[in-house]
Amino acid sequence: MTEIEQLRVQVDELEMKQAFQEQTIEELNEALTAQQFLIERMQVQMKFLVEKQKSSQTSNLADESEETPPPHY
Repeated sequence: MTEIEQLRVQVDELEMKQAFQEQTIEELNEALTAQQFLIERMQVQMKFLVEKQKSSQTSNLADESEETPPPHY
């Protein structure tokens, strides 16, 4: 195999590797974008749940200052 043929084989191999890397990068980018969307959605849901939990923890008892005194017997 001549030197030119060897160089051509090396160039072909590099071109195949580059194409594979481009495809891999695109797939990783798509996965990252999907994960970011999921994280943002989960943050919104978590905020909603925290607010719902806070609002459900309000006591049904009135403050002592708001309590009417008990009847005396």
